[in-house]
Amino acid sequence: MKSAVETLDPTKVKLTVEVEYDELKPSIDHAYKHIAEQITVPGFRKGKIPARIVDQRVGRGAVLEHAINESLSGFYRQAVTETNLRPLGQPEVEVIKVPDLDGTEGELHFTAEVEVRPEVELPELSGITVTVDDLEVTDDDVQERLDALRERFGTLVGVDRPAVDGDFVVLDLTAKVAGDEVDSVSGVSYQIGSGNMLEGLDEALTGLSAGETTTFVAPLAGGEHEGADADVTVVATTVKQRDLPEADDDFAQLASEFDTLEELTADLREQAANIKSSNQAVQARDLLLEELTKGDVPLPAGVIEAEVVRHLEGEGRLEDAEHRTEVTEQTETALKNQIVLDILAEQLEIKVAQNELLDYLVNASRQYGMDANTFIKTIDENGQIPAMVGEVARSKALAVALRQVTILDGAGADVDLSDFIGSDEDDAAVAVAADETVASDETEDAAVVEADEKA
Repeated sequence: MKSAVETLDPTKVKLTVEVEYDELKPSIDHAYKHIAEQITVPGFRKGKIPARIVDQRVGRGAVLEHAINESLSGFYRQAVTETNLRPLGQPEVEVIKVPDLDGTEGELHFTAEVEVRPEVELPELSGITVTVDDLEVTDDDVQERLDALRERFGTLVGVDRPAVDGDFVVLDLTAKVAGDEVDSVSGVSYQIGSGNMLEGLDEALTGLSAGETTTFVAPLAGGEHEGADADVTVVATTVKQRDLPEADDDFAQLASEFDTLEELTADLREQAANIKSSNQAVQARDLLLEELTKGDVPLPAGVIEAEVVRHLEGEGRLEDAEHRTEVTEQTETALKNQIVLDILAEQLEIKVAQNELLDYLVNASRQYGMDANTFIKTIDENGQIPAMVGEVARSKALAVALRQVTILDGAGADVDLSDFIGSDEDDAAVAVAADETVASDETEDAAVVEADEKA
């Protein structure tokens, strides 16, 4: 098989493939066998009909069409591999030559225009410096964590006063659109300031005492009338405040394994420091990604449009021009990041071990609230394992790259993030575990190719 690549633009190529007859013959033989099983010819058993009889009944052209459609995707993937292309979208395939209809000679020629990953030159990692926030734990940080712990052990007590921010209100609510009731709830407990119900509800409840009623206008957040302005009537049946336990040694013993408040606050300070250190790692990662994506990265318009349409159709908002603009920007950013990180992963020769992929899938299953085995089986059946491998490789590439850049705090001091981004020794352990390495082939993400023209 011969293949050649013509670059049409930075993100699109034309792949020309020439397949010799001998390479196509196994598919032709299979086509004869498959068609012989589908037709009935007196005097012959199904599946045992000679090729010449099949030609007489359905025509040599139908056999070649069947063989080409069956084998085209395999020849395309082989050509992509041989030419080191990284397809990002669906190819547009055109068959331009087929073997002779009256003999056993001739070649299959086809072209495939496809959007591919562009060539991008990344900056030298050793020349990059990122500055993260200082690791400073204040007394306010500790107090905030202590108060949050006290709230977990707090009790709700009814009060005879107007509701204020932070109070809990047991309420009844009715929403009407054009005079018709479209929604109602009763006996719901809502904390003022949480902002997780209707827009304007916090303001409506503030200043309301138990037994009082108020009305306001708010857009509905879901349902058949989502986005429509509704006349909302809300009744505060009860107003409660959360009383917190005193922060003392007794509370420390109740809420933790410590005997004294001093020991508890020391532990809370350490927790706050660990969180801020983790935040430094996240900040460093984001800043590095910004540096890597600063340069010009050509983006394939067709891939972006297809993803935007898929997203909008899923939301039923295909005609929403304003939302389309927002989704397009998000898609462009995500694809730009993916392209850069895929190139980075290749340059750093990132390997993904089975245990790393498994950890990622298990964590993902928790986010979706699914059983891990069920989630992994679903992902596998949908052919999404290569995509998951790619996600792990990109994340790992950023962590490895962070070890090669300079990370400073606000005072210009070096920041050690090894607890969060691993070490070179960790990578060495993964690299030697060759028998556990999961291969990620970008070409496997390409969908099965079918000829645009029938042979």
